[in-house]
Amino acid sequence: MHDESPDMPADRSADRRQQFAEEARSERPDLAALCLLVGAVADPAVDDSALDAAQIELDRLAGLLPFGLSAPRAWAAALADLLGGRLGFKGSPGDYQRLESSLLHEVLRRRRGLPILLSVVWIEVARRAGAPVYGVALPGHFVVGFGDPAATDEQVLVDPFAGGRPLTGSDAELLVAGATGAPLDPSMLTAADPLDVVLRILNNIRAWATTRPERSDVALWAVDLSLLLPSHPARLRYERAQLLVERGEFVTGAAEMDAYAEVVAAVDPGTAEAIRRKARVARAMLN
Repeated sequence: MHDESPDMPADRSADRRQQFAEEARSERPDLAALCLLVGAVADPAVDDSALDAAQIELDRLAGLLPFGLSAPRAWAAALADLLGGRLGFKGSPGDYQRLESSLLHEVLRRRRGLPILLSVVWIEVARRAGAPVYGVALPGHFVVGFGDPAATDEQVLVDPFAGGRPLTGSDAELLVAGATGAPLDPSMLTAADPLDVVLRILNNIRAWATTRPERSDVALWAVDLSLLLPSHPARLRYERAQLLVERGEFVTGAAEMDAYAEVVAAVDPGTAEAIRRKARVARAMLN
């Protein structure tokens, strides 16, 4: 796998970002398409035929599911048998150390990934087969739900990272407690919006890159894609400015710091001034 680099034609990178922005702002954003476009920005080798092949693979997997399923528990069992059992889609602690674990085309190829990407595979395969499926964004561990998300008492939860292990209510409570130390709130069991799923994936990629200073290129494109989503944390603009300075783009980074300081000034003048000081320091690095 290759990450975006100077070898990637600028026009192709720009085209992918434009496609991502258009899909994110469409009436019904396609989760699989957005995830695959993230991979296409990360990996210059992912051309249009590779994007099509990944979508075809999701269609193929959906076609392997039995016909006539209706009950949520039956759908969950069938997906667990196919994806977690026969095909071996699951995760391990080592997957958290690999960028590929956050890229859908690689997860389809390796059948390994982070909980949220394995959940995307489950969601997209099940959705194509007509299952009542949705993502459940538990803090620290993404899972999949079947049934009516409004009827949590009838909800069937599974953990794709564990090959589709069914989750009881107490299992979900333990996952949340382990991640946050807080009790499970019913709002955590609602259906995750596709754009929130994509932002969480990009957050994971940024977190991966943060621990690897030599991969600031990955952090930068992950921030850039996050900023193309219709809703995103405003502070990402400051994070982008910091990354530009770290990468030696002092003038551009300082200008973006000043622009962010203008936004912050109305609500927090002290923080705005601190950011302006950092911008001045960045410009001084040119001397």
